[in-house]
Amino acid sequence: MKLATFLDGATPELGIVTGDRIVSLSRAAPRLATDMMDLIRRWDEAEGEARRIAGAGAGASRPLSEVRLTAPIRRPGKIMAMGLNYADHIEEAGLGTPDNQIWFSKAASAANGPFDPIQRPKVSSQLDYEAELVAVIGTGGRHIARDGAAKAVFGYCAGNDVSVRDWQLRTSQWVIGKSFDTHAPFGPWITTADEVGDPHALSIRALVNGEVRQDSNTCNLVFSVWDQVAVLSDAMTLEPGDVIYTGTPGGVGMAMKPPRFLQNGDRVRVEIETLGAIENAVVDEA
Repeated sequence: MKLATFLDGATPELGIVTGDRIVSLSRAAPRLATDMMDLIRRWDEAEGEARRIAGAGAGASRPLSEVRLTAPIRRPGKIMAMGLNYADHIEEAGLGTPDNQIWFSKAASAANGPFDPIQRPKVSSQLDYEAELVAVIGTGGRHIARDGAAKAVFGYCAGNDVSVRDWQLRTSQWVIGKSFDTHAPFGPWITTADEVGDPHALSIRALVNGEVRQDSNTCNLVFSVWDQVAVLSDAMTLEPGDVIYTGTPGGVGMAMKPPRFLQNGDRVRVEIETLGAIENAVVDEA
């Protein structure tokens, strides 16, 4: 099932996407959940009704083109992200394969819609893209064993770990360079885990103005999604709706010779097999 958050007026609504159409879950069952995080928390009791509405909703659906998709989770509790998790990206960065997972966080205020603009900040000209598989936590918990990690994931999205490279690399801590406003677009919806199957067999690409810059497969992750969930949950309680950016393959703009950073007017598209695509225009910060 593909679950989206959308605007058709002033109030965000939950929706179920089928093909190029969407049916409002909020209108069909207003008491089912208040928002996506609430829906994820209550999924065990809500799933049956959501699937009934999806099956019966053809008449009440409308074209996706008539609504605005927002970030599926508009303000996640946590956005965690993996560094150096594809071999070709590690090579282009001139670094060795890490023995341990490299984690940083992105501010929840960086969350951005799948088709909303990315700001090119006033304070830097080194804006870069990173196509990533995004995992959304469902049941979550603490000290989740690797062999039970799949059950902790609710679903998956396409994401762009937008990075301000000079701010990222001016210190050993990457958080601020990864947390500028608008720099965590993801979506276009959450595809539930049962529909994805193995998340480690999906093609992933990034295109800038139609030019393919990154082209890989999630089978090339150094640390799998299950590895990531297990390690994160040893340190913190993973909660419904937490968002995990799982790492980017080679082909980022910083590693090109000369570097090719994003400019005002560029369009960045991230495509992941089964999950769909997001596309964001770059605009100079006002």
